[in-house]
Amino acid sequence: MAFDQQRQDAIFKKTDGRCHICRKKLARKNYGVVGARGAWEVEHSVPQATGGTHHLNNLFPACIPCNRSKRDSSTKTARRKHGYRTAPLSKEKKTGNAWLGGLGGAVAGRILLAPLGPLGVAAGAVIGAIVGSNYEPD
Repeated sequence: MAFDQQRQDAIFKKTDGRCHICRKKLARKNYGVVGARGAWEVEHSVPQATGGTHHLNNLFPACIPCNRSKRDSSTKTARRKHGYRTAPLSKEKKTGNAWLGGLGGAVAGRILLAPLGPLGVAAGAVIGAIVGSNYEPD
């Protein structure tokens, strides 16, 4: 199936421009360009051969070697070969993690660093935001 530019953009952004199987950095402009650096294709998490649809929640960007080697096997199996269980996060989800991490850090700072007063809350928020923004489930 051919995907228009808008659909390709939405799929590409889901993983912040990384292959959802091996996490290799992809090049947006190299969609379908076999042999090009960062070349990628749209991959069906649940293969069409086993009933997968063209719904956005089933479509992910994948480098061409990963997409072609996966064939009709499960995404879980394909990711496991690279040591991952989940897809990389989008920028939006990473930002959400930083916000929640900052909030959690502020609470932890208030509880654990109470003797430091407002400085403890601020330090906890900063540490929480850093940890939250770098968190990606494997």
